[in-house]
Amino acid sequence: MSGETLIVIPARYASQRYPGKPLAELHGASGTPKTLIERSWEAARRVPSADRVIVASDSDAILDAARAFGAEAQFTSADCRNGTERCAELLGTLDAEPEIVVNLQGDAPLIPDYFVENLISAMRADPSIEVATPVVRCTRTLYDKLVADEKENIVGGTFGAISTAGDAHYFSKRIIPHFDADKADDANLPVLLHIGLYAYRPAALRKYSESDPTPLEQLEGLEQLRFLDLGVSIRTIEVKSPAWEIWELNNPSDIPHIEQSLAVMGLD
Repeated sequence: MSGETLIVIPARYASQRYPGKPLAELHGASGTPKTLIERSWEAARRVPSADRVIVASDSDAILDAARAFGAEAQFTSADCRNGTERCAELLGTLDAEPEIVVNLQGDAPLIPDYFVENLISAMRADPSIEVATPVVRCTRTLYDKLVADEKENIVGGTFGAISTAGDAHYFSKRIIPHFDADKADDANLPVLLHIGLYAYRPAALRKYSESDPTPLEQLEGLEQLRFLDLGVSIRTIEVKSPAWEIWELNNPSDIPHIEQSLAVMGLD
């Protein structure tokens, strides 16, 4: 019998770009307002294989709001530098250890449930997988836009260089790998966009939390690079793009885009 799958929703109040964003209101398809943290919790609850969902935050306001709409919520330290560290701290407080811990970030309510299900299924099928994360293959139209943005020094996503077995060699905010775009197959471009969703084994989380941030992690600003620096492999799972755009709430200007996707999803 499979062990428990726990989804953790890490959320902090003191975002540099958008303080208090977990409590920002987002209107659904019929105009119903719900906070970002509630919509992220609802996204986690839609995952069939999730046995338990916990909101983890260093903010009493976020924890109180989460409990008010029925979520299990637990305090984690303000010293946590990223969502992975927050998941690791929460893991250490549990009475029973889950088999898999999923990090569904509190600013990404548009993640499809099948993204999470695919990670869980892969880890249950292969016990050697330590960390799993989804990637989406880039279309030619999006690739051309990203290349144009990069020339203007605009960061448009995170990219992975992936082995033939599906394990990550590296992640970067620059487009990788380099290739001759004029000779590329437009239907199968070797450019994989990384989606900031993770599934971990508890042992991998503990190893992560026992280490200081590594140089590459700090240079790129990508928390997952610490795993690679520590010799913890990351299995990437290629998933199909949903019918809606996956926007994260990083700035107030993102709200209309997220609300448009909520309408496409038919979510109130």
